[in-house]
Amino acid sequence: MMSANPLFPWLQPNWERLYNYIIQERVPQALLIIGNKGIGKLHLANQFAFSLLCTDPQADGLSCGSCVSCKLLSAATHPDFINIQPEEAGKSITIAQIRNLITQLTLKPQFETHRVVIVSPAEQMNHAAANAFLKCLEEPTERTIIVLITDKPAKLPATIVSRCQKLIINTPSKDATLAWLKQQNVQENTELLFGLARGAPLLARQYADEGYISMRHECFKAWMDIAKQQSNPVIVAETWHKLPESPLLFWVTSWVVDLIKCFYPANIENLYNPDLYKSLKELSQQLELKSVYKLYDTLLATRQRLDSPINKQLMFEEILIKWSEINLSR
Repeated sequence: MMSANPLFPWLQPNWERLYNYIIQERVPQALLIIGNKGIGKLHLANQFAFSLLCTDPQADGLSCGSCVSCKLLSAATHPDFINIQPEEAGKSITIAQIRNLITQLTLKPQFETHRVVIVSPAEQMNHAAANAFLKCLEEPTERTIIVLITDKPAKLPATIVSRCQKLIINTPSKDATLAWLKQQNVQENTELLFGLARGAPLLARQYADEGYISMRHECFKAWMDIAKQQSNPVIVAETWHKLPESPLLFWVTSWVVDLIKCFYPANIENLYNPDLYKSLKELSQQLELKSVYKLYDTLLATRQRLDSPINKQLMFEEILIKWSEINLSR
């Protein structure tokens, strides 16, 4: 649980809108926060919750961090702050969790301020859970604010989306992100990190902290070794399935996208991976464009299934075997 931390600079306009809800006493009963992964949606939602529950907020509306409510929030023991999230990473939010929430909401808030429920990521409610959750929106309870967070609003039922006030968080500019990374003492590969994180500052910092540049380099080497018939795709898949699958799948997709761009007169600045241009350009001159497009279609379909309980090793085996076959036919 976070304490009363300062807002990330790019969230300030969004915070001002939320704070206006508070000072005008027009806080929506259901708020849907939408934005790309890694830009601080949950951080903003927590700040909003802290401010609503704080008994002595600061002049800018942020929580004081020292009142009884704030101390309970920091200790994750505030009875009027409810977090709904998957019980295991990659799993769904279940109907049992939502039924338990509905039971909790039948009771009055224990403090005199508000009760705040945060559902994140909201799109991971399974079908039964989403249907049950509608009851929370259709029959709002006393002084209760529900905040849903998603980076995939299209996966939420329209019946839920239509009942929420929406707050869309834009990804900050490249200059703002690079300046923030510098403030965070991320000095190396900032342009590359920006591209790999698709402009999301928090993802870029995470990638820097966890050594993703080095990991990506090793994965690209294995990818190229398969292309040269110097490595077995099944063996590589056995290694890859132990790595974080979402960024890895994005890396592979970005290599294929850049490979397609290299079939044409491509501006290196428009590539996801400008540092890999030479290798990808040489490879593009040896492959059939139609086959690369077919692999791209496979990757898009795979990304759609990423949140489902699929066998990650078999997933990478399928991708890498197809990649191997494309290179065998050249």
